[in-house]
Amino acid sequence: MVFKKMADYIKNETEYSLRERYDMPDSELTFPGGAHARIEISGIESASNLEEMVKEADKRNVTVHRVISIVRGATMLDDQELKHFAQIGAENDLELLVNPVASRAWDTGRQYTSGEEGIVSGMRLRGHDMLYRYLKNIDRCIEAGIRGFLITDESALTLLNDMREKGIIPADVKFKVSVFAGHGTAVAGKMLESLGADSFNPLADMTLPMLSSIRQGGVKVPLDVYMSLVESMGGFQRYDEAPDIARIAAPVYFKIEPGPSEGDLYNTWVDSQSPKYLDNLAKMRVKIAQIIMEWIDRSEYDIVMNGYKEDLSVPKV
Repeated sequence: MVFKKMADYIKNETEYSLRERYDMPDSELTFPGGAHARIEISGIESASNLEEMVKEADKRNVTVHRVISIVRGATMLDDQELKHFAQIGAENDLELLVNPVASRAWDTGRQYTSGEEGIVSGMRLRGHDMLYRYLKNIDRCIEAGIRGFLITDESALTLLNDMREKGIIPADVKFKVSVFAGHGTAVAGKMLESLGADSFNPLADMTLPMLSSIRQGGVKVPLDVYMSLVESMGGFQRYDEAPDIARIAAPVYFKIEPGPSEGDLYNTWVDSQSPKYLDNLAKMRVKIAQIIMEWIDRSEYDIVMNGYKEDLSVPKV
């Protein structure tokens, strides 16, 4: 009897669906400028990587809107490198979202890495000293011109959004919630919206009905959907699903992140295999973007991808 009341509440008094949306209706939302989908390239860790990505995008006539960058942490770039990185983004109208601190638990806390059980603690900020250093790195990135950040902790999102609303940090700064925050429902999406998220990355292996449930559950911000994924997290590719994903989940960023593992790609001490490894991987990611666009072109749906960039938080240099 109690469950029936809960189910009736969800059906009658919320926008959420009680089960997945297997009917998968069209999304009625788009990006500013009318696009259903855009390209998001992940794992651009240096100015060299970014330059190679830009050249490859020009060569293949691929419009990249957003770059998830310096995942290993902006602390790994010196001040001049960080400013140069922002300059490249500004010159090419790219929204650069950076991780302000060392990722993958390469700080003084190691519970996160302690085998099968430590992982459940998640990638959250650990203590107020860490929050202090986090904010110092946010400030350093904003000073260099960066206007977007990858967020893994809802508490950090809450605080940063408060500061944005009060004018302490620039109003044009954007926050993307990472897949490592571990969200996969419309309830979670609306919560993140209320905390100030400008987009969020659902869990990587969401089915089409699951994605439809999120969009039809009242979530308005863009969804960042993995189209390819590192081997250690599943290694799948779903390029041929691009038209359906755009139709049901718009506005959506097609997220491209192939590779061996997050640990290999974003470690804090050396590029994997060779100095050119990530440069070559940046070019491969652009090729994947072209393949995704070709699937969109051959679709029976009227999916729009365009070069509109007026709403992007491009670096200010």
